[in-house]
Amino acid sequence: MNSVTNYKRMSCKGFERKLAAFLCTLLMLFACQNISAETEQTEAFDAGPFIIEHVIDSYGWHICGDGDKSVSISLPIILFDEGRPVVFMSSKLHHGEAAYNGYAMGWGDNKGHIVKLDGNYADYTGHLEEGVEYENHVCKWDISITKNVCALLISIVLICCIFLSVAKRYKEHPDEVPSGLQAYIEPVIVFIQDEVITPSLGKNANKYAPYLLTLFFFIFLNNIMGIIPIFPGGANLTGNIAVTGILALITFFVTTFSSGKEYWVDIFNTPGVPWWLKFPLPIMPLVETIGIFTKPFVLMVRLFANITAGHIITLAFVSLIFIFGQMNPAIGWAVSPVSVFFYIFMGLMELLVAFIQAFVFTLLSAMYIGMAIGEEEHEEHEAVVEA
Repeated sequence: MNSVTNYKRMSCKGFERKLAAFLCTLLMLFACQNISAETEQTEAFDAGPFIIEHVIDSYGWHICGDGDKSVSISLPIILFDEGRPVVFMSSKLHHGEAAYNGYAMGWGDNKGHIVKLDGNYADYTGHLEEGVEYENHVCKWDISITKNVCALLISIVLICCIFLSVAKRYKEHPDEVPSGLQAYIEPVIVFIQDEVITPSLGKNANKYAPYLLTLFFFIFLNNIMGIIPIFPGGANLTGNIAVTGILALITFFVTTFSSGKEYWVDIFNTPGVPWWLKFPLPIMPLVETIGIFTKPFVLMVRLFANITAGHIITLAFVSLIFIFGQMNPAIGWAVSPVSVFFYIFMGLMELLVAFIQAFVFTLLSAMYIGMAIGEEEHEEHEAVVEA
C-alpha cells in the first residue's frame, strides 16, 4: 500500500512540474497571437467585426497578415447544387472578393454562407464589383470542410494518437513507472475515474467510463486548442453551439437508453409529492418531463457560452489598443501594457475554464446517467465503500 501511495505522489509531482512547463509554453504562445489589424491599418478599426470574425466559423484558416498580404490555409468547399456535386478550394473566392463559376461568399443577410449568383452572373468568374446588385440564393446543401470541421478532424487524430500510444505503452510495460506522455495522461484519468465516474455510477462505472473519459478529453483538448493562437489551434470548436449541441444530444441518448423502470416512475409519479400536484392536472409529471429536455439544453448552452465569452473578452482587451490608438497614438501606447496584462490574465483564466468546463460537462453527464440507472445501485456502491 505504501509503495502505491508513493508511486501516486511521484506521479502527481511529476505531473505538476510538467503542467507548469506546459502553462509557460502557452504563455509564450499568447505573446505570439496574430492580430490582423495590427499593421498597415488604413480604415477605422471596428472591434465588433474583428471579434466576431475570430469567434465564428469560416471557409479558410487564417494564419497571419491582412487583406492581399494575408497568409491562410485554403479549405475545400463542397456543395450539391441541382443534384450535382461542386468542389473547389476557398482560395478561388479571394477572401470573399471574387466569384468562381457563379459561386461567391454571401453578403448582407447571407454573410457567412456560400451563395449561387443568378441571372447574367450564373457562371461568372472574377472580381465582384462594388455597387453591383448581384441576384443570389444560398446553397442549401453545403458540406464544406470549414475551419471548425478541420479542427474537429485534427483533434480526433490527436486523441487517437495520444491514447493509442499510451495504451501501447501500458501493454508493453505494465509494471514500469509512467513516463513521457503517459505521465501526463494517467493522473487525469485516475482523477476523473475516482472523483467523477465512480461516485456517480457505482458498479456501472467501468461500463460508462470509456464514453465519459472520451467526452472529457475531447472537450478539454479542443478548449486548449481554441486558446492556442497558432495553427492548428485558434478554432472556436467548443464555442460552436452546433458542436456542444451534438455532445449534449449524445449524453441525452445515453441517459435515455440507459434508464431503468424506476427512473420513469419517478418522472410520471414522483414520490413524496401531494396527489393534487399529479391529478387531475399533472403539474409535477409535466415539470419532470420538461426537465428531461432542459438537462441536455443546459449542457449545450453552458459550454458554448463560457468558451465563447472567454474568447470575446480576450479579444476585447486587444481591441482596446487599436480603439485608443485611433484617438491618439500616445494613448494607444499607454493602454497597450494594461491590455496585454489583462490579455495574459484572461488567457490564464481560459486555461482554468478549459479544464473546469470539461470537468463540469463530464460530471453532469455522469450524474444524469447515474440518476437514470437507479438509486439502488448507488446505495450498494456506498455500502461497499463504507465496508
